[in-house]
Amino acid sequence: MIIKEVIDIIEDFAPPAYAEGFDNIGLLVGDESREVTGALITLDTLEATVEEAISKNCNLIISFHPIVFSGLKKLTGRNYVERTVLKAIKNDIAIYAIHTALDNQYKGVNDMIAEKLNLSDRQILIPKNDSIKKLTTFVPVKDAEKVRTALFQAGAGSIGNYDHCSFNIEGSGSFKGNEESNPVIGQKGQLHFEKEIQLGMTFPAHLKSKIVKALFDSHPYEEVAYEIHQLENLNQHLGMGMIGKLKQEISEEKFLKHVKEVFKCGIIRHSAFLNKPMQKVAVLGGSGAFAIENAKAAGADIYITADLKYHDFYKAEQKLVVADIGHYESEQYTKNLLYSFLSKKISSFALILADTNTNPIHYL
Repeated sequence: MIIKEVIDIIEDFAPPAYAEGFDNIGLLVGDESREVTGALITLDTLEATVEEAISKNCNLIISFHPIVFSGLKKLTGRNYVERTVLKAIKNDIAIYAIHTALDNQYKGVNDMIAEKLNLSDRQILIPKNDSIKKLTTFVPVKDAEKVRTALFQAGAGSIGNYDHCSFNIEGSGSFKGNEESNPVIGQKGQLHFEKEIQLGMTFPAHLKSKIVKALFDSHPYEEVAYEIHQLENLNQHLGMGMIGKLKQEISEEKFLKHVKEVFKCGIIRHSAFLNKPMQKVAVLGGSGAFAIENAKAAGADIYITADLKYHDFYKAEQKLVVADIGHYESEQYTKNLLYSFLSKKISSFALILADTNTNPIHYL
């Protein structure tokens, strides 16, 4: 396989269109046309990670965090970012970063955290908006099934937990082609009325070009009339964070001790205990102070995240417990998630979990 084929598999799982606007994901270093000798899967890409890739004959690093986040104006090796990029370039190693595209994926970072905590009834904590579109088109009755099927196969007709969804209204369409037209139905220069189906379907925003292609490939008309609109619906299977339930209630202290053991935390910082049992748990891997209000609104007993500042703990307001388990600790199992997914899709070269510990924080 070449690097581009691997990228296509990754991006089908976590579409780049759903990454946050501030992020820098995708192929950061390397030539996508090169053949892959092996892929090293890691949370972070550092010099030590590149060295591990070299030693294990991997010319592709699949990283959760992007090593290049802000723009690089120089490559002189004066800091760890420049040195890492230079080392990768010198050794013909490509670096791909997935980051918030995977954060926003339903079966992504936060589902992995929820899985480790055995949470049930999982739901996205902050469902993403502007990610569902609607196609409306007009098809001759006799061709409606063909067009509908082609659109379903391209990914249209899905919303929430449902697929193959469409709305169909029968009516009459009229048209008259000019001298340069080549009508499939009727004659040029003559007004024609045709029984048509007004066909409406929702679809994920990132599939727009694929949906439009399927429409044009399957539609019989020379000129295809269609509309695409943005829906207001929140996406139940896309967005930041996750909330779920423990199988049974547990005390605050006992639960946090369990969290500390599962995530191998050096320490857990948390707001004041409320002296009530925990059952409804909200999680968000990485920096999650922005979602404290969402966790409260969702009725969580505790919110587990990372990178909380001093004043963030006040935001608990005796309505829930907020707990900072550490950035690395909250996302450490992400590479296992990627490895598990890719192992089911790729068998033509070695997929290797990185051994390099990239946690920059140490505890005394």
